Amino acid sequence: MRRLVLLRHGRTAWNDAGRAQGHADVPLDDLGEAQAKAVAPVLAALAPVAVWSSDLSRAAQTAAQVAAQAGLEPALDRRLREFDVGPHRTGLTIEQYAAAHPEEHAALLAGDLATIPGRETRNDVLARFLPALTSYADALGDGETAVVVSHGAALRVAVPAFLGWGDGPADALGVLANCGWVELEHGASTWTGGAERWRLMAWNRVVA
Repeated sequence: MRRLVLLRHGRTAWNDAGRAQGHADVPLDDLGEAQAKAVAPVLAALAPVAVWSSDLSRAAQTAAQVAAQAGLEPALDRRLREFDVGPHRTGLTIEQYAAAHPEEHAALLAGDLATIPGRETRNDVLARFLPALTSYADALGDGETAVVVSHGAALRVAVPAFLGWGDGPADALGVLANCGWVELEHGASTWTGGAERWRLMAWNRVVA
């Protein structure tokens, strides 16, 4: 059995205020640091052989806590970044965005992301995220676990795609909490006639 643990970063001040972050390099706030410190020994107890992380500060700081507990050095990978929400959306609440850029906000509500300047679409994110995730999965040996630290929206689209579920299931998955994590396992299943495949074992686990 191989296992991937996909962790969302801890809270930031922008999370708390409802401001869109995208590729803005926002650090953890005090609560986010506490969340990262709390989750680190729990995930370290799974004996990961590697910790990969988005290079944005909020993810990298979270990954550093996990890696330190596991006696590892985190490897930063910009392919694991959050959706780029575009220059007009970055830093604004949804209400501020709607007031300042009503046409873009309407396009967002309609799911017409390709028309929003600087905005990444689901396919844009998957084009960079899935090769990274696949390479990590392929690097794992039998019985090994790795931790991947990334961002909420990116993980919601990447996990179903990685599992081969198609487009729809991302909308059915709940929002990951700050420092909530996902567990994927690869192994044989009676449901697949003994064939080996990746399966979702947990979504949005959090430290009690």
